Parts: sequence; structure tokens; C-alpha cells
Amino acid sequence: MNIFKPEVFQGINKKKDYFEGWYYKHVSAAQDQVYAFIPGISLTVNDPHSFIQVINGLSGETHYVAYDKDQFTWEKNKLHIRVGDSLFTEDFIELDINEPTIKIKGTLTYQGLSKYTKTVLSPGIMGWYSYMPFMECYHGIVSANHFIDGSLNINSKTVDFSRGKGYIEKDWGTSFPECWIWLQSNSFQKPDASLFVSIAKIPWLGKFFMGFIAFVYLDGRYYKFATYNNSRLGEVKMHGPFLEIEMENKKYKLSTRVNTKNSGELIAPERGNMSRRIKESIDSEVEVTLSDKKGNVIFKDESKRAGLEIIDRIFDYL
Repeated sequence: MNIFKPEVFQGINKKKDYFEGWYYKHVSAAQDQVYAFIPGISLTVNDPHSFIQVINGLSGETHYVAYDKDQFTWEKNKLHIRVGDSLFTEDFIELDINEPTIKIKGTLTYQGLSKYTKTVLSPGIMGWYSYMPFMECYHGIVSANHFIDGSLNINSKTVDFSRGKGYIEKDWGTSFPECWIWLQSNSFQKPDASLFVSIAKIPWLGKFFMGFIAFVYLDGRYYKFATYNNSRLGEVKMHGPFLEIEMENKKYKLSTRVNTKNSGELIAPERGNMSRRIKESIDSEVEVTLSDKKGNVIFKDESKRAGLEIIDRIFDYL
């Protein structure tokens, strides 16, 4: 595993019970178009294949386009993934999908990528857990925030993303956790702001723990909250369609309130098989407040284009 380059393909020596996928989110400048594309690969004994998932965030429409596993190629030292006739990098994507139900063609380029900071003790968003060879699922942030140029032709309609906002993350391993909450947005009034929150049930040496990782990216700085840096997870609760999450570290407090919206069905991995069906929204509304321990507000904003996944069983463990 290339620990200090989590963005590159990690599964070179994997043959079975393995998945890897990249999540590319795009929000138009007017926020009237929201699309995510997920290229990836599933390596199993019975059904090895590569794929591209497509999410229309406003309608909830999703597509799972499967390809032969040999139609997945990569470069070793940088993010450069080809699935079928489509290419995915950290600087641009070229889409060429031609299926009966979904046809997409075009190029989107990215500027001003906000890379996640890396150190020896914390080579990525997972901190020192990145070094553990037995984790069920690994997570990486490729870009917390960037701008988009270009347009796509989607089912004969031109969708313009110029001056829009983008975000890239990825996952790899054997399976997604049994249950989790995932929240992300970088479509705030403040152009460089980005929010990421993940809470999950993590298997650990025959037992489990409730782990979390989160950050607010602001003015070139990551305000981090995580299990591995001794942050504390506060109240996590649902009130009808509203999800509230609180956490704090030694210096700061983070509060989020999410109004859940349209969800589309995605396919998620289980023992490498893309067989699990989950719901994801990418047009939920989030209010976020970052403050210091004295109550001074550092950042307070809201977004109508937040990504959200909630696997309800997680509330049995919180």
C-alpha cells in the first residue's frame, strides 16, 4: 500500500475480496446542477469488474455502469485511472459513457486543488490508522475544495460546470463498515471553505469501536477532529429529517445540523462484491458552526448541496 499517496491505486497486488473507488463531486456555479461520478474496481472470485457510478444529485437518479476488469487501468505514481473510455485524474476528468440509459461525454478540468496535509504520524485523513494493515476500509482525501471549468453533454443536454465547485475523495479495502454517517460540502458562501464528517462502526481486533474523522477547511488550514487526535464525539441525533452532530478537540468545537433531502440508490462493497444497496443525497442542506472553546465563532455558514449518507443502524451504537 502506498501510504503517502492514498490518491493512487492501492490494489496492485489484490486478487479477491477487494474494492477501490474514487468519488468526484461537481456543483455548478449556480448550484442548479449537482453530479457525482464514482469510478472503481471490484475484485472478487465470482464477478470481478470495474465500474462507474453516476449520481444526479437533484433528481436522485443513479446509474451503475459495469465494465470488464481489464478495462480498468492505472498509473503507479499518480492518480490516473481509466475505466472503459473514461479517464479520471486529480486535474481533470474525460467522460465517455455510452449506455442505453445514460450517455455522457465531455471534459472537466480542476484548478486550485486543496490537498490534505500529510506528516509521518498522519499520512492522510486516517492519521496513524493508515499504517494498520488489517483495517476493513481505508479513506483518503484527494482535494477538499477546487474550482471547475468545462461542461458535459448528459443525455443530449449540455450541463455547464464552469466556475463551479469540486471535491474528490476515495475508499479502498474489503468492505464498507456495517454502519456509518458521511457528510460533505464545499458549496458555502465562503469560496474556500469545506466540511467533511465521517462516523463509523470500526472492527478492531475481534471487537469494534465507534470511530470518527472530520475537518473544516478554511483559509488554507484544516481544523481536524478525529478519534486518533483525542477529539471527543458529542451528541449525534435525528429529529425527523434533521441530523445534528457535535464534536470537539482541545481548542475547537464543531456543530452541524443537516436537513436531509433527495436520496439516490448507490451500490456499495461487501467483501469486495458490489452488492450492497445504500442511499445517498447530494442536495441536503447543512448548517455548520466552528468556534473556539471561549465561544468565539470562527466560521458559520450553510450549504444546500451537501452530500449525506446515513445507515440507520449506527444510532444503535452511539
